[in-house]
Amino acid sequence: MSNLRELITELCPDGVEYKSLGDIVSIERGKRLVREQLSEEGKYPVYQNSMTPLGYHTEYNYDADTTFIIGAGAAGEIGYSKVEFWAADDCYPLVCSENISSRYIYHALLREQPRIKSRVRKASIPRLSRNSIEQLKIPVPPIEVQREIVRVLDNFTEITEKLTARKKQYEYYRDTLLTFGVHRGGGHLRQSGERWRKSQTSELVAVIRMKLLKTASILSLCARRSRFGKTITSMTKQRL
Repeated sequence: MSNLRELITELCPDGVEYKSLGDIVSIERGKRLVREQLSEEGKYPVYQNSMTPLGYHTEYNYDADTTFIIGAGAAGEIGYSKVEFWAADDCYPLVCSENISSRYIYHALLREQPRIKSRVRKASIPRLSRNSIEQLKIPVPPIEVQREIVRVLDNFTEITEKLTARKKQYEYYRDTLLTFGVHRGGGHLRQSGERWRKSQTSELVAVIRMKLLKTASILSLCARRSRFGKTITSMTKQRL
């Protein structure tokens, strides 16, 4: 975590700027496939209107490590494919330039998902237009900072897959790391400007470090067994 503090101090002396999603990535639309082109098994998953592949295709139209947004059906869901895939016409792949990490965009959009879903047009088939997400603003630090944030959050994602109880901790760190310019005060969140100032860095890192130390202590306890040979699960759940 100290590495993140050093990177922010060095690379973001004047704060981190918020930019519109449409200005930093290319929000594209996939291409329709007919049912005859799909198979139940195959190499390339096809994403259409949900996070579950509609089927599989013999070709792909987007590379691995691409973030996408579902535009109809399960509109507003955020996906990230680690493999090449076919994006159908109700899927918005986000194509990033070299100075933008697609994985960072994924984490940032997960934090903004409530706002994204609030823009879904309610109908017999819920829909999310491309125009409704183009103006969504997210913090855009230098690529080195993006990669470090991704490293931290991905570590928690891996743990979350094994320990469901850690999901809340992942969400906490995601929101903390991606809340540039937002403080906690009086039990409520309050916006304090368009940039995350350098003076806030020490406070942020101190809070995260305290949480990490507490987590390490809890995990250490989880690794031990009680005198009766049972793991102290109840204590862990209470502490988490």
